[in-house]
Amino acid sequence: MILQITSVVLFNFIIYKTIKGISANKIVHIWVFTIAFQLFFDIFIDLKYKGYWYFTQGIDWIAFPAYTILIPPINLMFINWYPFNGSFMKKVRYFLIWEIFLLSYEAVAMLPHPFGFFHYGWWSIWHSAIVNPILLTILIGYYKWISVLEKKACF
Repeated sequence: MILQITSVVLFNFIIYKTIKGISANKIVHIWVFTIAFQLFFDIFIDLKYKGYWYFTQGIDWIAFPAYTILIPPINLMFINWYPFNGSFMKKVRYFLIWEIFLLSYEAVAMLPHPFGFFHYGWWSIWHSAIVNPILLTILIGYYKWISVLEKKACF
């Protein structure tokens, strides 16, 4: 619980202070996309297959901030600093840095209550190591798509 509250405040503060070049429209799109995609993913992995969960198994209000105000600013930080015009190797390094950050955060989030809030069923850190780059690639694809749509709407 302590980590969740601290993370929500810290990550939202960081994105508020550092975000640049991303329109309010794109911020809202990424925020809502993140919530919808995370809920869709977690319906299966958390609720149906009991792979992992926040706080307690099943649906609970205490996990609501994890779904709505914890992950969206992380995705916005990822997009905000992503080297869109960088070389392939720069993009690979960026992904590796984020993979290390995400896996480290997940490990810390698994600390016992009251600090941690994340629990594994059959899921493991190795599942996350494989799935994270796929999810981040989907996020980049979505961001590029809404960027194209935004440009079309402006002309």
